[in-house]
Amino acid sequence: MRRIALVTLVVDDYDEAIRFYTDALGFRLVEDAPRPDGSRWVVVEPGVRGTGTGLLLARAEGDVQAARVGDQTGGRVGFFLHTDDFARDHARMAAAGVTFLEDPRREPYGTVAVFQDLYGNRWDLLQPAG
Repeated sequence: MRRIALVTLVVDDYDEAIRFYTDALGFRLVEDAPRPDGSRWVVVEPGVRGTGTGLLLARAEGDVQAARVGDQTGGRVGFFLHTDDFARDHARMAAAGVTFLEDPRREPYGTVAVFQDLYGNRWDLLQPAG
């Protein structure tokens, strides 16, 4: 079996990113380990450990990476958070201060709404149809 285990998300600050992903989005902190170069290996996951793709939160180093924080996909939705209960997660996230860019809508593929993470990256909260 093969799967994508991690996707790197460039962030400004480890601790503020951990707080956002765990508190506002309900992710789990899987790992937070110091590295010899002064950086940290920080992984968060939205579900049960090992059942999906995790995010490696990587602090931007240098001007080129710092310029990409919040715009890693050129303004497109780049991340898709699936849920089995759209109403529950939408309400919880909105109450936690997550910025939704649109009202929830029904599409042939499911119920969806675009939101931004704390840096401006666009995400779909999506409950697939069926």
